[in-house]
Amino acid sequence: MLDLRPVGYVIGLLVAVLGAFMVLPMLVDLAEGRGHTHVFVEAGIITTLGGGLIALACSNGVREGLNIQQTFLLTTGVWLMLPLFGALPFMLGATGSNFTDAFFEAMSGLTTTGATVLSGLDDMPKGLLLWRGIMQWLGGIGIIVVAMVFLPELRVGGMQIFKSEGFDTMGKILPRAGQIATQISVIYVWLTMACVLSYLAVGMDTFDATVHALTTVSTGGFSNYDASFGAFSGPAEYVATIFIILAALPFVRYVQLINGNPMALHRDSQVRTFLAMVLLLVVVCTFALHQTAPRHWEVSLRESLFNITSIISGTGYASANYMQWGPFLIGLFFFIGLIGGCAGSTSCSIKVFRYQLLIASIRAQLLRIRSPHGIFTPRYDGRPVGQDVLSSVMSFFMFFVVTMGLVAVALNLTGLDFITSVSGAAAALANIGPGLGDIIGPAGNYGSLNDTAKWILSIAMLIGRLELMAVYVILTVSFWRA
Repeated sequence: MLDLRPVGYVIGLLVAVLGAFMVLPMLVDLAEGRGHTHVFVEAGIITTLGGGLIALACSNGVREGLNIQQTFLLTTGVWLMLPLFGALPFMLGATGSNFTDAFFEAMSGLTTTGATVLSGLDDMPKGLLLWRGIMQWLGGIGIIVVAMVFLPELRVGGMQIFKSEGFDTMGKILPRAGQIATQISVIYVWLTMACVLSYLAVGMDTFDATVHALTTVSTGGFSNYDASFGAFSGPAEYVATIFIILAALPFVRYVQLINGNPMALHRDSQVRTFLAMVLLLVVVCTFALHQTAPRHWEVSLRESLFNITSIISGTGYASANYMQWGPFLIGLFFFIGLIGGCAGSTSCSIKVFRYQLLIASIRAQLLRIRSPHGIFTPRYDGRPVGQDVLSSVMSFFMFFVVTMGLVAVALNLTGLDFITSVSGAAAALANIGPGLGDIIGPAGNYGSLNDTAKWILSIAMLIGRLELMAVYVILTVSFWRA
């Protein structure tokens, strides 16, 4: 029989840690003096106590490691339980959100999707704004650790290709997964601090710089303003672009950099491919935008650079309403959101390396058709790719397309129009944030959607953030029989 106690113990501890982080927005509310301090006091006590009791109840089942079933349950269970408790400040606080809206906002935060149901952000208590940023920041570091420690072991979506190299630094194998997780966490914190200082240098106040740094480095996209990043202009957009790109690169390469491998980033083919794609897309978008809505070339370049980078990485900031940029660019923004950044980064969506493996597989198949007796092996980063990795990647693509179609149909059945349904499904499953159209586009939000649609989108966010298979496998009968 499957022992759930080790899973419950870890989840309980993580819930308690989430509760401890509620002290920070509590202090901000106390300093602001708007009488909202009690919200985080109550939510913090409930969350810390609840997590502690769960961990205590399961402590007698703690072991040295987890088996494959327990690991799958842990990865999914964490992203289900944390939003439940993370939703408390929205229900108890100034927004007065119902459970559906509060859970949607918390799920969007922790999965770093960036879709919001809240409006009136400009006048919202600072504690709640900081809490949204903290959730995205925690979700960002959390998904890096999951992607580098758990998913390769679970052989999810082709991630097993990073199983050995993730722990290989200049020929020396790191002794424990905890060591690389610690180094990644330190890099993540330093990157966040550098982002805060950079935002301060271009004129943001301390609070805005802090919250936006949290949601930039996590590629989350929550902002303190209804206008999103449109509340800022000029240098701040360039700063955001730089740190979004840095966050969309594989953090294990940063670990290798600090361990003495100065060429780690340059030698990674997915890094080179991602940067080349961003450059090409920005050039295309800049020229297309300048033709559609003539303006100064610097403005066209800046808006193209910022919004392309934001969408392709899944950050979801918007500095302009690109729904007014013409059908070509609207279509472009839809498709680039399905690309994503690099594996092992805070970015989301399909990821660059899967497209590389797909192209390598197609190329090998075409060569086999031309030369039936030849032996053609798909290669990634100069190394041959095993059939198990290719099968895992192909399955991921199939499940992604099918899931997006099913989510779009389900949303359409709730009464949403075609554009909102399809773009909403893509935005949630790929954890992008804004969709297309007047309702959920860059100038709107998800607040007007019905509750059924919000629950469908919340589930899609979870499935997409955990790379689909990690969730689907626990829904099979064979998983529970094993």
